[in-house]
Amino acid sequence: MAAVSGYRELAASLRAAIQRGEYPPGTTLPKQDDIAERTGVSVKTVRLAIHLLESEGLVTSIRRRGTVVRERPPLRRLGTDRYSKRKWKFGDTVAFVADREASGRPWKLTDQTQTVQLVEADSEVAAAFGLKPGTSVYERARLVKDANQPTHTLASYYLPAHVEGTPLVDPTPGPAGRGGGFAVLTLQGYEPDHMTETILARMPTPDEIEQLNLPVGEPVMVLTRQTYTADDVLVEFARGVHAASRFAWTYSFKLPE
Repeated sequence: MAAVSGYRELAASLRAAIQRGEYPPGTTLPKQDDIAERTGVSVKTVRLAIHLLESEGLVTSIRRRGTVVRERPPLRRLGTDRYSKRKWKFGDTVAFVADREASGRPWKLTDQTQTVQLVEADSEVAAAFGLKPGTSVYERARLVKDANQPTHTLASYYLPAHVEGTPLVDPTPGPAGRGGGFAVLTLQGYEPDHMTETILARMPTPDEIEQLNLPVGEPVMVLTRQTYTADDVLVEFARGVHAASRFAWTYSFKLPE
């Protein structure tokens, strides 16, 4: 490693080495003292460079291990195909399972836990359903894990009139029966027909950092989904918070005319 003059230059050198594959995902960078000696800078400069790489999501500091190069996204999050009717209407594959299968990752029912309760609709949920804020809706909140590592949270909201007495308000861990929530809605006479998804990136809240076990500097991808029947009746409003480094988002579609 050549001599450098400052922490930004050192960070650039380490970043380039990671990108060239000199330090593959999961491996540990040399000790900070060793980096300082090899590059002719102070340990403080090394710490600043490592902090910069952490803020970019390239590395994370792990106690008793050192500075570890972050793994590449292990999961594919499918786009429109994850909602294909052949998966949930004519089979038993729900969306998060479709992602696991596409990623070649094993899964079990307890990878998805949930809490189901009546809550007061916040402003975003109320606006989606055309309700007054504070109106009671069912919230089905899930925490999804992959190999015991949290990947994302997802909270779906439903009108009580649509789901009362169905598996969607059953708190048992795992999907709401064969085909999941979309199959339940179909049996209730509210078959999902089309949806709108919106994705944005932001830095996580303290609660999200703890719940998703996020390293320093990692943003989250927030997805909101509105699912409608063919008659444009909103049957689900969903909001998911995803650890950005744990997914690769894949969309395939035909170009419109």
